[in-house]
Amino acid sequence: MRTLIVTEFMSLDGVVESPGDGDHPHAGWTFADVDFVPEAYELKGWEQTEASAMMMGRVSYQAFAPVWPSMAEFAEYNAMPKYVVSTTLAETDPGWTPTTILRSIDEVAALKQTEGGSILVHGSATLAQSLLAAGLVDRYHLLVFPLLLGSGKRLFAEAGDFAKLELCEQESYDNGIIKAIYDVVR
Repeated sequence: MRTLIVTEFMSLDGVVESPGDGDHPHAGWTFADVDFVPEAYELKGWEQTEASAMMMGRVSYQAFAPVWPSMAEFAEYNAMPKYVVSTTLAETDPGWTPTTILRSIDEVAALKQTEGGSILVHGSATLAQSLLAAGLVDRYHLLVFPLLLGSGKRLFAEAGDFAKLELCEQESYDNGIIKAIYDVVR
């Protein structure tokens, strides 16, 4: 069985929307409002080398697909299999392969049962909430930024499901970012 990891940039008040770009009033908050400290992002390099697949919802996929393939720093992400969970996406971007569309959470559950390494869920707050509700999330990789954004999509729904988490790893950085890695306790 594969491990499903939700990985997020998150504000202290739980917002994950538009960390690099988008329609949020504070879009780009990860780099515009917090000093860059390279060691705070080492987790992202580790994820690229350790994961065997990437998963996202349609909105995140449509934001990433036109940009990520040209970014050398995402070479491993670009090469690994990608899965988009969507009931409406008609086709994948031919410039960002290999990509497979999954039409339901049941298909995600079936993918988790296959052999292979971990699957990273990037962005995709709505998908992450659905995966938690279905009991499919195994771990969270969170980089928590010292910002209160006040509004925006949050990682955990207000009326979300109960989940007990066990802190596996933590680290803080000079720019105020906190890395927190949690396993979901079953």
